[in-house]
Amino acid sequence: MYQRILVPTDGSDVTAKAVQTAVELAKLGGGQLRAISVKEPFPYSAISEMQPVPPQEFYDAQERIAAGRVEAVKKAAEAAGVVCQSHTVEALHVWEAILAYAKDQQCDLIVMASHGRRGVAALLLGSETQRVLIHSSLPVLIVK
Repeated sequence: MYQRILVPTDGSDVTAKAVQTAVELAKLGGGQLRAISVKEPFPYSAISEMQPVPPQEFYDAQERIAAGRVEAVKKAAEAAGVVCQSHTVEALHVWEAILAYAKDQQCDLIVMASHGRRGVAALLLGSETQRVLIHSSLPVLIVK
């Protein structure tokens, strides 16, 4: 079975399903979880020096939100008796951060949610799950 399962979280309801699935898999196989939440970089503007939010305030808010997301995963894991390590990271490309963390932590499975976008929304917004699936050398379990 899988011993180190990575579950990325964005705090959405769909992600909660992926978290529950990852917790159950880890519990069944005696594995551990790794949780990651990716923070947005500060949106520097080349046009103006005026920013609506000071950079430090932005960073603090991003960290608070991301830390809350991974803490929710840790609580779900601990409630099921599963060991969970968590991490937050700032990255321009979410999928790259997920894959880098999976490699760094020697994960053997990634469990992700799919938001199920179709048509123009999928084309314009893209899918971090799809990018992870395409670029991953690890198995990826997609939860809908």
